[in-house]
Amino acid sequence: MKPYRILFGASEVYPLIKTGGLADVAGALPHALKKLGHDVHIVLPAYPDVLARLKHPPVLRVEMHVQSHVIGIRQTTLPGTRVPVWLIECPELYGRAGNPYHDQYGEPWHDNALRFAVFSQVITAMAMNRCGLDWQPEIVHCNDWQTGLVPALLAQEAQRPATVFTIHNLAYQGVFDRGTFELLQLDEYFWHYERLEYHNYFSFLKGGLIYADRINTVSPTYAREIQTTEFGYGLQGVLQHRADRLSGIINGIDPEVWNPGTDSYLPHKYNRQHLPGKALNKQALQQQFQLTQDTQTLLLGLVSRLAQQKGIDMLLTILPDLMQRPVQLAIVGSGDKTYEQDLRDAASLYPGKIGVHIGYAEALAHLIEAGADVFLMPSRFEPCGLNQMYSQRYGTLPIVTPVGGLFDSVTDTTAETIAQGTASGFVMPEISETALLQTIDRAITAYAEQESWKALMRSAMKLDHSWAHSAQEYAQLYAQALLDNPPAPGAA
Repeated sequence: MKPYRILFGASEVYPLIKTGGLADVAGALPHALKKLGHDVHIVLPAYPDVLARLKHPPVLRVEMHVQSHVIGIRQTTLPGTRVPVWLIECPELYGRAGNPYHDQYGEPWHDNALRFAVFSQVITAMAMNRCGLDWQPEIVHCNDWQTGLVPALLAQEAQRPATVFTIHNLAYQGVFDRGTFELLQLDEYFWHYERLEYHNYFSFLKGGLIYADRINTVSPTYAREIQTTEFGYGLQGVLQHRADRLSGIINGIDPEVWNPGTDSYLPHKYNRQHLPGKALNKQALQQQFQLTQDTQTLLLGLVSRLAQQKGIDMLLTILPDLMQRPVQLAIVGSGDKTYEQDLRDAASLYPGKIGVHIGYAEALAHLIEAGADVFLMPSRFEPCGLNQMYSQRYGTLPIVTPVGGLFDSVTDTTAETIAQGTASGFVMPEISETALLQTIDRAITAYAEQESWKALMRSAMKLDHSWAHSAQEYAQLYAQALLDNPPAPGAA
């Protein structure tokens, strides 16, 4: 497949700035595409936290004016890679430390519509080679609502690049009122229910869904789910209308960061061929969380945002029954304050059986992946999910619900899949407290047969969830987008 020129627009990119899974994708996918020979440039707002993480000051390439704002375009590279990054500098819009979307009270910045409309307009100018950078992409890859206006704006251009729009979480849509639409000076043409208008408001996200040449999301199952009333957040009709342009590509993981054989966070390294280190990590995890030292007890791990979406309420409901079983729990997470307190109370009520760390700690997250026997992910919805893939790589069998990327990446343990050597975890038959408890019981039974359990561990550990495969699928998606929007003769 021929190499492409790709402009990758995102509002967060790891390791420069991160609030969620979008940053992981935006940091890893361009790097993987670069390794395949593609010419990829990332474009990202120049938040103060981004500038602070760069070892060398980024070079100012050009200045321009957008909506009465002076915009500087600075160039650097993504740390640890050769991927160029263009930083959009505008202190009055992006010069705020901390979360890129919210203030210190958790409230959205009052001018988010303007901030990301300007961002989208700069990306559009870059895409049309109007920024003095002497480079024009064949593909513009946009991500989530913050770049949703780009496909709409480019649709008004002749001889434009092809556009791909990725939905990382449909729940966030960038919806604003009519007054904001007028303030942004968007073309009145867009105020129509078949374009950006959305129940007398307007939606950035809808711009991507209506106008992109290809739409994708972060797992095949989630691509189907978002066309239903349950998961569509009011946009299922739009997605059904564009179903012929909608697909799913599951995210990858970084096999260098998540590798039990080299992980610097682990007290004991191990791999598929040499598993004793995993048992030693279990002992270290039990000690870290003040759990009873016991090799026979099934140790359940959980690293999660503490929210209803993640099924924390189901886990809390079954705790009294669960604590009657030979299991322990090690939990790292933060979020809903009620859940945080409930988990603290549970740890006090069941000393030696439950250990809880409120907050996030990278070292503890890695130790749980390595030291637990089973990883819990009872999510109500999960566009892709990454922890189930980390867990498999560490020989920690995930328990998951049958949704989104969880369903796509975990093969349930049955007599048939054990015989085939494909079992890689436990899939709940439905989303309920009863199903969660029953599935944990299945894991307890399987764990009692240690030799077959080790075979399950090795089966999970052999899976390849690296970005290399997903990047090849994205390259194929770009080829489809170009077929939908052939380049003009002589395009740069």
